[in-house]
Amino acid sequence: MIDNRLRRRELMALLAAGLGSAWLSQSALAQPKWQHDPFGLGVASGSPTHDSVVLWTRLHASGLLGADPGRDQITLRWELAHDDNFLRPVQHGQVVATPELAHSAHVEVRGLEPDRWYFYRFMSGDAVSPVGRTRTFPRPDAAVASLRLAYASCQKWEDGYFSAWRHMRAENLDAVMFLGDYIYEYPGKRSKLRSPGGGWVLTLDDYRRRYAVYKGDPDLQAMHAHCPWLMTWDDHEVQNDYAGEQAGDGGAADPSLASDFLARRMAAYQAYYEHMPLSASVLTRALAGLGQGAEMRIYRSVPFGRLANLYLLDARQYKDPQVCTRDGRRGSASVNPRDCPMWNDPKRSMLGQAQEQWLDQALAQQGATAVHWNVLGQQTLVGQRDFRAGPEQFLWNDGWDGYAGARQRLTGALQRHRVSNPVFLGGDVHENWVGHVKADYTDAASPSVGVEFCGTSITSRSAGNGKLADRLAENPHFVFAECERKGYGVAQFTPRQLTTTLRVLDDVSRPDSGIETLAQFAVHSGRPVIERV
Repeated sequence: MIDNRLRRRELMALLAAGLGSAWLSQSALAQPKWQHDPFGLGVASGSPTHDSVVLWTRLHASGLLGADPGRDQITLRWELAHDDNFLRPVQHGQVVATPELAHSAHVEVRGLEPDRWYFYRFMSGDAVSPVGRTRTFPRPDAAVASLRLAYASCQKWEDGYFSAWRHMRAENLDAVMFLGDYIYEYPGKRSKLRSPGGGWVLTLDDYRRRYAVYKGDPDLQAMHAHCPWLMTWDDHEVQNDYAGEQAGDGGAADPSLASDFLARRMAAYQAYYEHMPLSASVLTRALAGLGQGAEMRIYRSVPFGRLANLYLLDARQYKDPQVCTRDGRRGSASVNPRDCPMWNDPKRSMLGQAQEQWLDQALAQQGATAVHWNVLGQQTLVGQRDFRAGPEQFLWNDGWDGYAGARQRLTGALQRHRVSNPVFLGGDVHENWVGHVKADYTDAASPSVGVEFCGTSITSRSAGNGKLADRLAENPHFVFAECERKGYGVAQFTPRQLTTTLRVLDDVSRPDSGIETLAQFAVHSGRPVIERV
C-alpha cells in the first residue's frame, strides 16, 4: 500500500511544478458546502505575457459542512471569458487547493489571444468568487501606442488605510508593478487607526495569518481584481533588513535573533507564493526545495510589444550582507564610506552573480532590438543620496549606495549595450524621489544613463520634509523629492515620451481620503532628462 503522506507530497510537488490546473474528476476531491464565503481573500491575476496569465485565489473561511479545510484537498472550478457575465467563455477547468499550500490556487492559463482583456472567477461547491478582470500583453513584435503602469510599495497595516488602492482603480491601468513590503512582520501593536493583531511573524502559520489580514482589505482586494499585477518583494515579507541568508534586525525584542533564520525565510517564501499570482516555475525545486535552501526565482522580464520591456529584479534574496553597521549589528545604518574599508569591495552585490549575469544578457539582447523603453522595477533608490552637507558623505548601506560596485556594473551594462531609455522604478524609502541615474557619482560631469522615479509608500511612515531642501542641494542629480505624502505613481509610456504622475492622498489616516496630483514629469525618448510638466 502506498503511504497517503507520500501521495500528498507527490501531489504537492505536481502543484508546485505547475500541473495543478490539469483536469480532475469532479468526484475525486472534496466539494464542500460552505456556511460562509470561502473567497473572503478575493481573487488576483498576475505574471502576464502575450499569451498567458496566472489566476489566484485562496479558500479562507470557517464553518465547512462535509469537509475540513485543514485536512482536505478541495476542487475549485475556474472560468475565463470575454465578458463579465461569462456568456462568451474562453477557457475553463479545475484546480486542486491543498492544505500544504494553505488551500491557495494558482491557475496558469495559456493559449490566450494577445493584447486582450478577460474576466475570470472561481467556484467551490455552490460558492462563487468575485469576478476578476485581467489582460494579456501585446506580442513582443507588436507596435504599441501606449502603456499605463502604476508602481507602488510599502503598505504597513497600522500606519494608515489602503485608500490609495481605491483611487488607483480609476487610473485606467494596464498593470500594477508592486515593488516590495506587501506585509510587515512586526507584532500587531495598538494603533489609533487599526492593528493586524498577533505577535512577531515567525512561522508559516504566522505569515499566513498576516497575509490573510492584508488580503481581507476591500480596497486592496478590489485593485487586485481590477488588472494584472507584476510582483517583487523587499525585506518585510521576511524580516526587516535581511540580506540573502543573513538575518536582519527587527529590534532588540525580535525573537528571531535567537532562532533559525533560514527556517523563517523558508516559511516566509512559501507564504509569499501561496498569496501571490505567481507561476509555479518560481519554485525552482518545487516546494520542498525551499526547505533545502533552494532559491525562489521571482526575477524576470516581460515585453509589452516593442514599446517597453519590463524587468522585475530581486535585491534581497541574493544580496551580500550590509557592511559597517554600527556596533557590529546586523541590518542597515548610515555610514561614512571613509570609515568603512569594505565599502568599495567590487565583489559585493545587490542582485547576486547569477541575477547580474542574467540581467546583463537580457540588456544586451534588448540593446540590439528596437524596444523604446527599458523599465527596471526594483526595490529601492538607485541614485546616490548623501545625507550630510559638505565634503564628508553619509550614505545608507542597505541600498544601492552600499553596493556602489554593483551599481557601476549595472550602469556600465546600460551604456555598453546601448540600452534605449532606461527607467528605474523603486520603493522602500517611503518618499517620492525623482532624478537622473549617473554613471559616476564622484564626477559632477558624469552623464545621465537613465532616469528614476522612486515612489512613496501606500501607508508606511516617513520622517517628513524637515531636511529636504538641504538634501536636494547636496544631491543635485535629483530634481524633485517629497517626504510626507502617501500614494503611488503612474507611468504612461508612448513611443515618444514617458509621463510620470505622482498621486498622493489627502490624509492616509482616513479611509475616505481624497487624492490629488503632487507633480508630473516628462522624459522624451532618446534624451535621459526629466522635465517638470
